[in-house]
Amino acid sequence: MIRVLVADDHPVVRSGLVGMLSVEPDLEVVGEASDGAEAVALAGELAPDVVLMDLRMPVLDGVGATARIRAVDSPPRVVVLTTYDTDADILRAVEAGATGYLLKDTPRADLVAGVRSAARGETVLAPSVATRLVSSVRAERLTPREVEVLTLVASGHSNAEIGTRLFIAEATVKTHLIRVFAKLDVQDRTAAVSAARRQGWLG
Repeated sequence: MIRVLVADDHPVVRSGLVGMLSVEPDLEVVGEASDGAEAVALAGELAPDVVLMDLRMPVLDGVGATARIRAVDSPPRVVVLTTYDTDADILRAVEAGATGYLLKDTPRADLVAGVRSAARGETVLAPSVATRLVSSVRAERLTPREVEVLTLVASGHSNAEIGTRLFIAEATVKTHLIRVFAKLDVQDRTAAVSAARRQGWLG
């Protein structure tokens, strides 16, 4: 069973999500939170596998709650579920450690599939979000820091190891890589290294 915590400050939305997820045989909603601080507390208490996190909430917003939830040992995956798809919101969520970013108009089947994918550790992005993210950075050149990160990837280092070497958070490493993937139009680390070598970014 995949244990899910639902965090949203709108009771109607929250109950709708709970009802939608509860009918799935492999999903169990273990708790509901009405603000970010409650989400952090319940995530520590209930040990869910996945937290569905609204972005705009009182007391503590979804980005702040995500960062706190992801800062503990063996944290749950966090999938942001929101009506907002601006570039700034997306990047803030990813930098905070979110595994996915879905919109509230996501079809039920896609939402359920997204929760399952997140539980497996896979990145989940709504198509429109992925498009915005890619188009916002596609035309840009790799920054010196992105080249540094990619060089360490090419040397076989993990995100955690890269963060330690460069004195940056692992979530920041992940953000750099997402931007690199978008700029190079690739889907994974191996393809990014190959593309960067072809384009002369790496020796």
